[in-house]
Amino acid sequence: MNTAARVLRLLAERGRTLAVAESLTGGLVAAELTGVPGASETFRGSVTAYATALKEDLLGVDRTLLAERGAVDPEVALQMAAGVRDRLEADWGISTTGVAGPETQDGQPVGTVYVAVAGPVGAGKVAALRLNGNRAEIRRESVRSVLELLADELSGNARAQDTEQNGGN
Repeated sequence: MNTAARVLRLLAERGRTLAVAESLTGGLVAAELTGVPGASETFRGSVTAYATALKEDLLGVDRTLLAERGAVDPEVALQMAAGVRDRLEADWGISTTGVAGPETQDGQPVGTVYVAVAGPVGAGKVAALRLNGNRAEIRRESVRSVLELLADELSGNARAQDTEQNGGN
């Protein structure tokens, strides 16, 4: 089972929903998810905020943060994930932002990518990636990485819930 199918199965088992905010991946995460039969059970939708201004306007990313650090930043990734979760009324939000190339952006080298997850509780989680390869390879690896990050979070939450329900250990 591929990661997208695993993520959707984990969400369905928990009765949870997902929304996606994408920048450098330009809709590839949503395409990966919607390629799985039955995705509509848990996948709410996505926002492709490629332009920096849309990250603020559509996802609620802080204007000062964007002005000071640019769009390729771990806190921007977290705010994108939380923003899409809130705006699309989902339980979980994930995001991608970074530089696929061929040139640097916001002073960040090609291959600098941040992927983030924002869940129903807690502050969320972000992973910093330093990817090699051409534009297509960087984008493809970003998709794989954000779905893996979510799968890990969903699996971790399940273990925590099982431990609480079973009285510890």
